[in-house]
Amino acid sequence: MPQKPAEIPSLIAAIDLGSNSFHMVVAKADHGEIRILERLGDKVQLAAGLDEARNLSEESMQRGIDCLRRFAQMIAGLPEGAVRIVGTNALREAHNRAEFIRRAEEVLGHPVEVISGREEARLIYLGVSHTLPDTPGRRLVADIGGGSTEFIIGQRFESQLRESLQMGCVSYTQRYFRDGKITPARYAQAYTAARLELMGIEYSLRRLGWQEAVGASGTIRAVGLAIQAAGLGSGEINPEGLAWLKRKLFKLGDVEKLDLDGIKPDRRPIFPAGLAIAEAIFEALELKHMTHSEGALREGVLYDLLGRHHHEDVRERTLSALMERCHVDLEQAARVEAKALSALEQVADSWGLDDDWHRDLLLWGARVHEIGMDIAHYHYHKHGAYLIEHSDLAGFSRQDQLMLALLVRGHRRNIPKDRFAEFGEEGVKLLRLCVLLRFAILFHHIRGTSAMPKVQLKAAGNSLEVQFPKDWLEANPLTQADFQQEVDWLKRIDFVLKVR
Repeated sequence: MPQKPAEIPSLIAAIDLGSNSFHMVVAKADHGEIRILERLGDKVQLAAGLDEARNLSEESMQRGIDCLRRFAQMIAGLPEGAVRIVGTNALREAHNRAEFIRRAEEVLGHPVEVISGREEARLIYLGVSHTLPDTPGRRLVADIGGGSTEFIIGQRFESQLRESLQMGCVSYTQRYFRDGKITPARYAQAYTAARLELMGIEYSLRRLGWQEAVGASGTIRAVGLAIQAAGLGSGEINPEGLAWLKRKLFKLGDVEKLDLDGIKPDRRPIFPAGLAIAEAIFEALELKHMTHSEGALREGVLYDLLGRHHHEDVRERTLSALMERCHVDLEQAARVEAKALSALEQVADSWGLDDDWHRDLLLWGARVHEIGMDIAHYHYHKHGAYLIEHSDLAGFSRQDQLMLALLVRGHRRNIPKDRFAEFGEEGVKLLRLCVLLRFAILFHHIRGTSAMPKVQLKAAGNSLEVQFPKDWLEANPLTQADFQQEVDWLKRIDFVLKVR
């Protein structure tokens, strides 16, 4: 869920729940820079536990939880907002991810966010760009993960194009090298599958262009080290080295025999699939050279977390761009935002809405509640909710988007109470935020064409009392009618609105 801590903690931590490995970094933030203090990692191979129905096995979930128990000791005592935990492709894919997330949050004591592929790509680029020298020109970054592979083209610290493909070293191992046997035919199948995936994005990548190519994963590092050990490079990947490695794999024929320098024993089973994907990338993009960066997703998460503390929150830029694209009435959005936040101040204690994420969601909802009008006025609240739920919104987790979309969906007419109930205990608070947003929108229905009075709000349980100045409603029949109708809408969800 959204977080915006008020001040920078002395220590911050990021945990990356990857499809192949779980990683954690603990760092000290100093004058906008990050100094890494601890790194922990474990080959959990969560993606290997996905069955045909896309459910994680109990065994794979337990491997993950056991790893997180070790991580938990390192972050014990860190305050809310000092730790960010992100899940990637395996959790995006898993139908039973809610169960794993619940258990993970119990162990770690901090919320787990499942991020989209393009958000993962943005954070990877952020981690890479802060690790490498600040060079001019565009940079292509590729990260071969366990379940997906991300591609980013960017310049300095800003990504310009972000893509995520459904191919990874764990998922391809399960599909093509499950028994550990390496044959030219199986390798060709993996390579061809990767090339087919790449066909959808290679034109857009080439059109934008780049001056250097960088890899940011364990697969890239292992391939580069194996090539270096063979005397065909100095740690980078090149076509000659890839060809030599492929011939070597065919000669060995089994992952158990992959005793090559640079390839750790726990990486051997997934190495052939990773090599096939790397070769496909080189062929599709006609690469001659790719270096490796130690910075990746977890470092990007740290810098993104630091940016939020410094009020450089990418989510603000994302929503501003969305509002501009959808031609939002900025003056009306500002009026609704100000009224919603002032209403929140009056009822926060009574309704338990005193966390930072409550305020964030409410102000975001106020800003974007009308984006659906750019499609059509009829059912524009539904159009807006669809746009928010299904767009790639940089900086937002999947949970963020679902909650924000629901606020927009429920800001007028009928409120889908069952959808709010899907969020459990948080759904109750989300519903209260929705009521406050609806109040602010009704209050400014006349869009600033006349002065509005000060009102008093009192909240308790499933009720809200709104008190206008004496005789004001009688003198303003449109507002009076609006609120009388709102009483009926809220009655449908067993919510009592009293207007005096």
